[in-house]
Amino acid sequence: MRSLKQTDILTGSIPKQLLLFFLPIWFGTLFQQLYNTADTLIVGNFVGTNALAAVGATGAFVNLLVGLFVGLCSGAGVVIAQSWGAHDPEAVDRQVHTALVLSVGLGALLTVLGFASATPMMRLMGTPEEILADAALYLRIYSLGMIPQMLYNMGANILRAIGDSKRPLYFLIAASLVNIVLDVVFIAVFGWGVAGAALATVFSQVASAVLTLRCIAGSEGTPWHIRAEKLRLHTEVLAAICMIGIPAAAQSAMYNVSNMLIQSSMNSFGTSTIAAWGVYGKIDFVFWMTINSLGIAITTFAGQNFGARQYDRVRNGVRVCMAMAAGITLVISVVFYNAAEPLFRLFSQDDAVIAVGVGMMHVLTPVYITYISIEVLSGALRGCGDVRVPTLITVFFVCGLRVLWLTLMVPRYHTIATVELSYPLTWTLASLLFILYYKRGGWLNRCKAAKGLE
Repeated sequence: MRSLKQTDILTGSIPKQLLLFFLPIWFGTLFQQLYNTADTLIVGNFVGTNALAAVGATGAFVNLLVGLFVGLCSGAGVVIAQSWGAHDPEAVDRQVHTALVLSVGLGALLTVLGFASATPMMRLMGTPEEILADAALYLRIYSLGMIPQMLYNMGANILRAIGDSKRPLYFLIAASLVNIVLDVVFIAVFGWGVAGAALATVFSQVASAVLTLRCIAGSEGTPWHIRAEKLRLHTEVLAAICMIGIPAAAQSAMYNVSNMLIQSSMNSFGTSTIAAWGVYGKIDFVFWMTINSLGIAITTFAGQNFGARQYDRVRNGVRVCMAMAAGITLVISVVFYNAAEPLFRLFSQDDAVIAVGVGMMHVLTPVYITYISIEVLSGALRGCGDVRVPTLITVFFVCGLRVLWLTLMVPRYHTIATVELSYPLTWTLASLLFILYYKRGGWLNRCKAAKGLE
């Protein structure tokens, strides 16, 4: 039942297996981001700066909604990875069916929440009146795709938890092609503007969900094969998922609340700054998807090896992953700093937008390195089942401190750079705390005791 490529997480060369697991996740995240990047490119070039700003203004709130569920997905991924590493197929079966039922229920809830709160939330975030209607329209249509988006994310977590990071990539490639084609048709041909961009994204999310569910449903003879009669919430499984997933969801929510405050601060500088911040987010995502992909890789790696009681391999995997993250981050920082203007001109020809955006990149790209410990170490800790202290560090020393900075310093020193400085200040402090906790926090013994392991 267990294939060689899945066993390699437990027995193969650590650098090789982390890289082989990381690359499909990275490419998958890249194609997932093409959903919104295609929207941004085509909207910016075919509709104009106001429409570009409208799409960009929704990003922080969308990330808040999706991030809540993705946190729970990570909880499902951890419990499945640990059970798979411990050779417990019956537990995997219960966990998979519970996770899929959970994804449908929460996806429906997010659809209602996103649709109902679109205009009030955009107003609360200080979205300028000239782009408010378009931003709210984009958000309402985007919300219609929440259930398929949740099903894809949960299905991808299930496949990655058992060591398959390739098929989620293939499904996202197909969905991204659907999105790009429909963007061109709906925006450039039909002239539907931001509504067309949102519709194209929804249809692409449906495509990724259908492909993922078809894959899992067709996996006869495996513990993750879906059977309709088994689709129900197992109480003990739901509790295990929530024990890991709720702190991760809370952490994601706090991140995104702080990012919404940053978006609100950027909104106070006008439409050109809003557009530039939205474009910067599309470029900056290359860094985030890289570090997040490494975080997912080390979470699954640590989860399976922890379940198999290979604790030295967990620690060695963390060291390798940190080295990979540092090397890749330095390359990205250098490239982005030196290529800031041509990168921005891919999205907009507005000189005011480009000037603001280049300044943003020159402040933030040199300090990416201060973040990597947060993602890699929290991923490894989460994979072993330790979520309480990492969540507290993130909530108070990244998100809480960032909110304090934005509240106290930005009104006094009202510049874009002051807003941006909230990132390196909080990253640096949180990274130091994560390193200290990982080295001396006694987390591994507590995780073993919690699972009844030696």
